Formats: sequence, structure tokens, C-alpha cells
Amino acid sequence: IRYFDTAPLYGTGNGEKRYSKILSNKQRDDFIISTKCGRIILSEKEKNDSTKPKFLPGIGYTGDENIRFDFSEDGIKRSLDESLQRLKLNYIDILLLHDADVENLEKEALETSFPTMLKLRDEGIVKAIGCGMNQWEMPSRFIDEFDLDVVLLAGRFTLLDHSSFETFLPKCLEKNVKIILGGPFNSGILADDNLGGNSLFNYENVPKDILIRAKKLSKISEKYKIPLKAAALQYVMSYPAVISTIPGPENIKELLNNIENCNLDIPQNFWIDLIENNLIPQNAFYPK
Repeated sequence: IRYFDTAPLYGTGNGEKRYSKILSNKQRDDFIISTKCGRIILSEKEKNDSTKPKFLPGIGYTGDENIRFDFSEDGIKRSLDESLQRLKLNYIDILLLHDADVENLEKEALETSFPTMLKLRDEGIVKAIGCGMNQWEMPSRFIDEFDLDVVLLAGRFTLLDHSSFETFLPKCLEKNVKIILGGPFNSGILADDNLGGNSLFNYENVPKDILIRAKKLSKISEKYKIPLKAAALQYVMSYPAVISTIPGPENIKELLNNIENCNLDIPQNFWIDLIENNLIPQNAFYPK
């Protein structure tokens, strides 16, 4: 495993600090790391400044009074500088603009954030730039405007959500924008062997129509004796623009299970069966 994703938001900087304990002792060209910008961790003085806007939590996160959105040029540069300090690195492989949709910061992203990130890439402090969020429409507009390298897209291309399939994914192929696919299990339901009342879909209770489709997927998986988790992982990884996926294991057991499921042999008839049952698009790319 050579690619790692983090952000200042994760653990209020602790996600980056924990990676540094291991990665700072490795050869720098032996791994790739992505972190994010657009939120800064406040100093004590800044936390007491009542004139500044408060943090608005992103999807799936609780609010944190120690963090504030900042899409300005100074904010982007400060975020990167502080990430480099926490990670104990002298450059970042991939810098992603984080959750521009949460506070509707699209205008500032276009006018300030991405031009700043392009300069940082030109300077070599970051090797690649892009954005990370839970929708595809805004990233689609971003890649129309800027020469971005990568989009971290969470949950919008899965066995249960094909909303990005017809428009966004082909555009990424055309523009040579790589996709890191977050949330391949849609936050839980596609990794749930029981599909019971505790299943989650996009961090919330599962809508009835989604649960029905998930059960149809599960039934066909059982027919071929394939774990639904394996189908979910291999499906998203099959698309040629997708270079990696982030399943989010909680422990070593889940990590090893993900590796096993990625390497499992799935017959082509399984994917054809899904297409014929209208569970994935008719023109879906599926593993050969």
C-alpha cells in the first residue's frame, strides 16, 4: 500500500501527524500522499475572534470550532505550509481543494483557490492538484476551467449511485483527469452482509428504493457466490479513469479483506447479469 489520503480536517491535524510518524522515515519516492486545503486550523487568538465566520461541518463530520473555511490565496498557502509541517515533508504529491460545495465557495474557488494551487504546482511544492467532494457537478465545472490532475469523488460512482456515469466520468477520460473514488460502499450499505435496519447510505438511513436495489445486488452476488463488497470494489476500479479507491477500513482485518476482495476472480457473466437486471448502466465498463 503506497497511497495515503488525509486532510487538516481529519482529527484537527492529527490525521497528518499520525502519518508523519511512519512516512517521514520512508524513502520519499516510495509513497504518494494527498492532503487537502480550504480549511485552516485556528490559533487560540483566531478562535476568540468573533468577526470571523464559524465552521460549517462537511457531510459526515461533526462541527469543530477549531477549524474554519479559508479559500483565499493566503489561506491556501497557509494550509499547505502547516500540512507540510505536520507531515514532516517538503512537498505534497496531491493537493485537493476540500468541500467547496459545503459553504457554496465555488466562486472563490474559481477566482482564487485554483489559481493559487496552479502556482504551487508550477513551483513544485505540490506535484498534482484537484478537488475532493461528495458531488460531481461542481468538479465537472472546475475541470472545464482549469488544468486539474485529479478529482477525489466520494460516493457518486458506485454500484448504487451512477449519477456521474453518463457525463462526468467520460469528461474525465477526455481531459485526462484521474479519479480517486471515495466511498465505494456508499458509507456502509455495500459492505453490509445483512442489509438490515442499521445499514447506512451516504451517512444516513437507507431510503427504501436504495435498499430494494441493494438487496437485488446482494441476491445476484449470492447466486455467483461473490461477496457484495468485492463486486463494489472491483466495479469502481474497473473504470479506466479511476486510479484508486478509498474504502475506509476501520482495522487491519477490514484492510486485508479489502485486498482479498480486490483480487477475487469475478466472472464476466456476473456483470452482464447486473446489466440485464438494470442494476448498472447498459453501457457500463466492467472488468474483463
